[in-house]
Amino acid sequence: MTKPADLSADPFREHSPTRRSKRMQLLGASCRFESDSIELLRLVDAAYAGVPAHHLSQAMPELRIKLLLNTAPAGKRRGEPSCVQMLSGNHFLGSTTADSNWVVLSAGERSALVVLSEKMLRFPYHVRYEYIEFAIFTLAARVQRLVPLHAACVGRAGRGVLLVGPSGSGKSTLALHSLLHGLEFVSEDAVFVTADTLRATGIANYLHVSGNSLHWLERARDRAMIRRSPVIGRRSGVKKFEVDLRRASFRLAATPLKIVAVVFLSSEPAHDRSLLRALSGKETLSKLASHQAYAANQPEWRSFGRNLSKVQSFELRRGSHPRESVDALWKVLGSDRTLSTHRDASCA
Repeated sequence: MTKPADLSADPFREHSPTRRSKRMQLLGASCRFESDSIELLRLVDAAYAGVPAHHLSQAMPELRIKLLLNTAPAGKRRGEPSCVQMLSGNHFLGSTTADSNWVVLSAGERSALVVLSEKMLRFPYHVRYEYIEFAIFTLAARVQRLVPLHAACVGRAGRGVLLVGPSGSGKSTLALHSLLHGLEFVSEDAVFVTADTLRATGIANYLHVSGNSLHWLERARDRAMIRRSPVIGRRSGVKKFEVDLRRASFRLAATPLKIVAVVFLSSEPAHDRSLLRALSGKETLSKLASHQAYAANQPEWRSFGRNLSKVQSFELRRGSHPRESVDALWKVLGSDRTLSTHRDASCA
């Protein structure tokens, strides 16, 4: 359709073609990103290019995410509010002002509209996590009826372990040492699981590592690799290295992993006791619901809980070194191998 000559005929710019698009397979869905902003599409590329393409079903859903850069002018006089800019995308109509950033999405339409001010281009980390990733995660979970978990997931040979614990419990540190000692990686912070088959997917792009955890690393090359990574600042004020896992020889899970165990991370030291304490199915569901309040309110939770209660579950106490926890995970996955045989399986 021909673009109207002036905005009075097309105030929402519904008939203005989007000049650029990019398609990626993420979280079991085909994601089509559309934008007139090359800067926003570069952020998409930087975050998701090279991520393993996971299949969850034969009929892969298509998700559409439109990214618009808000170019509304600011107020001309002091104290005057910014001008309103009309916009549209993926069946949505809206308006915004110079300082507005927002996301609106519809699972029924399998689409999202992300609108960002030009100022936000100075904060690519926040754009990626608070806006683009929010749209992808929410759409993928709702459309495919996945259970969204605040958890990490590592595994081996198609078998996965959920690592559950609050922020600061050591999920990222354990995920890092798991990667360094041969296990496959799905995600450090957001895992999406099919309720019926317990197959877990995630976006294996970055791992966020705190500087005070580097003293656990025995090899200088591992410490040097992390220190070369950019440092990001979270809204909590915590700063971490953002390690791009696609740029190293880590094992990123090529397919979704079947969850065979749930491991809750504990701050309690093991001392002379076993690191692993077995939990009953009832304990597992109770602890999981307390850690996953959002997921527990989703319609798939009942089926998910029923199936998850059949897998083994443990509390993992802290050992004297993270490698002891990695050894425990290998045992949970059904391997008798020790770190002496697999410690150099990656990052060679």
